[in-house]
Amino acid sequence: MMQSQIDFALATPEILLLVFGLAILLVDAVSNHPERKPTFWLTMLALGVLTVVSVMQWNAGVKGKTFNGLYVTDELSHLLKIASYVAVAVTLVYGRVYAQVRDMLKGGELYVLTLFALLGQMVMISSGNLISIYLGLELMSLALYALIALRRDNVVATEAAMKYFVLGALASGFLLYGMSMVYGATGHLDLAEVAKVIAAGKAEKMALVFGIVFLVSGLAFKLGAVPFHMWVPDVYQGSPTAVTLILGGAPKLAAFAITLRLLVDGLHGLAADWQPMLMILAVLSLAIGNLTAIAQTNFKRMLAYSTISHMGFVLLGLMSGTVAGKPDASAAAYGASLFYMLTYVLTTLASFGIVLLLSRQGFECEHIDDLKGLNRRSPWHAAIVLLLMFSLAGIPPLVGFYAKLAVLQALVGAGHVTLAVIAVVFSLIGAFYYLRVVKVVYFDEPAADAAPMVASAGQRAVLSVNGLLILVLGILPGGLMALSVQAIRSSLNLL
Repeated sequence: MMQSQIDFALATPEILLLVFGLAILLVDAVSNHPERKPTFWLTMLALGVLTVVSVMQWNAGVKGKTFNGLYVTDELSHLLKIASYVAVAVTLVYGRVYAQVRDMLKGGELYVLTLFALLGQMVMISSGNLISIYLGLELMSLALYALIALRRDNVVATEAAMKYFVLGALASGFLLYGMSMVYGATGHLDLAEVAKVIAAGKAEKMALVFGIVFLVSGLAFKLGAVPFHMWVPDVYQGSPTAVTLILGGAPKLAAFAITLRLLVDGLHGLAADWQPMLMILAVLSLAIGNLTAIAQTNFKRMLAYSTISHMGFVLLGLMSGTVAGKPDASAAAYGASLFYMLTYVLTTLASFGIVLLLSRQGFECEHIDDLKGLNRRSPWHAAIVLLLMFSLAGIPPLVGFYAKLAVLQALVGAGHVTLAVIAVVFSLIGAFYYLRVVKVVYFDEPAADAAPMVASAGQRAVLSVNGLLILVLGILPGGLMALSVQAIRSSLNLL
C-alpha cells in the first residue's frame, strides 16, 4: 500500500467528519425552509458513522503514525475520540429544543461549528507533533468562540465570547511560546524525537524548563485550573446553555489528551520539573473551586467552579505518575486520571442536560432556586439530580466516588499522603454545595409560576440513560477503568 493511502486510512475519521461538515454546510446554504432542515439528523448520522469507524479501527488494532509523525493513531486516541463523539451527540440531543426556541438553528451554524470544533478536538487527540497540537487547538477554539457568540443580539453571550477570545488568545500565546522554547532546546517538533533528545541529555535544560512553565500555563487554561480559571464561570454563565455544554464536555477530553501527549510522551524525562507545577495547580484548583462554589446562587456558575475543583483531581492523578522505572504505577496513575476525566464529562452532560430540560421559551433555568420543588413536578428527574450531585460530591456507590478513590490511591501509592488528605478535606467542603442543590430539589416548595416540564421523548430517554450510567459505572467500574489503564499503557511512553 502506498504511503499516501496509509496516511488517509489512519485519518479516516477526520476525513469523514470534514466531508459531513461540508455536506451539512451545503444543505444549509440551499435549503429554503430553515425549520425543516435535516441538519440535526445529518449531524447525528455523522457522529454515528464516526463512532462505528473508530470502534472498527480499535477492534482491528489499527495504530501507527502518519503524515511524517504529525498524526498518531493508538488505543488512547480511539477511546477519547469515541467518548468525544458520544459527548457531542448527547449534547446536541439535550440542546436541540433549547436552541430551536431561541432561534439558534435558523442559520444552521450551530451544527457545522460544533462539528468543526469536534474536528479540532480529534486533531488534538491524535497529535504527535507540536505543530498538529497547535493546529487542532486553534481549530477547536475558533469554532467555540463563534458558538458562544451565536446569539448575536444577546449582550451577555457576546461579552462571554469576547472574554473567552481574549483570554484564549493569551493562553494560545503561552502554549506557542512554550513550544518554540522546546523546539529551540531540542531541535525537534516531533514529540517522540523531543523525548529522545531529552533522554540522551543533549537538550538545553534551562530553555526547556522555561518552556515547560509556559506549556503548563497554557494547558492549565484549557483545563480551567487555578490561577488560569478566570474565564470559566463567566463563559459558562454567559453562553447559551446548549453552548455551555458543548464547551464543558468534549473539549475537556481533547485538552486532557494534549496534556498527556506533551507532558508524558514528549517531556517525561523532565517529570521532576513539571510534576510540582501540577501539584500547585491542583491544590489551588481544589481550594478556590470548592470554596468559591459555596457562595454561588447561579447554578451554571456553581457548576463552573465545580469544574475547576474537579480539574484539581485530574491534575493530582497526572502528577502521581512516577514515570521513571515504574511503568505499571505510572499507567495506574494516568489511567485513574483518564477514568476521572471520562466520568466527569459523563456527569457534566447530565447536569447541564437537566438545566436544558427545565429551560423553556422566555425562561432560563440558571439559578439554584429554579430547581425548587423539582421532586413534586417530576420525581424521576429529581432522582437523576440526586444521583448527579451525590456523584460529583463523591458519595458511594456512584461513579464519582470510585473516580476520586482511584486518584487518591494513585496519590498514596506515589507517596503523596499529605496531598491525598488535602484532597479529601476539600471534597468534604465541596459536598456542602452539592447537598444544597439536593435540599432545594426535595425540600423546598416549587415556585408559584413553575411551568410543566416540556421535553422531547428522545431528550428524556437520553437523560435517563445518562443518569443511570452514573450509578451503573459506580457499581461496576472495572471495565472502564481497565480500558483506561490499557489505553495509557499501550499508547504512552512510560519508561
